[in-house]
Amino acid sequence: MTVRTVIKSAEWTLSHDTGEGVPRAIYSAECLNCGRQSAAVDNESLPVEVWALKHTGLNPQHREFKLTTELFWRVDPAPGNPYRELNQPET
Repeated sequence: MTVRTVIKSAEWTLSHDTGEGVPRAIYSAECLNCGRQSAAVDNESLPVEVWALKHTGLNPQHREFKLTTELFWRVDPAPGNPYRELNQPET
């Protein structure tokens, strides 16, 4: 039989994931009139904005869009959380 520790209450912190290779955000837009979608773009909304303007220029009645923004989060143990010590690199 093994002994397990149960943590009934522990503090955690939620933050944006800024790890290597993780984009700050991913942007895309969808025309609500016809369903056409822009390409998804990392870190910069301007190409999606330009796409929406061009789409309306080609289709003057298509003026409503849904913007989707994907953000990346991470959860880490806060000070005092027993898991914090478990995640520390060995020296």
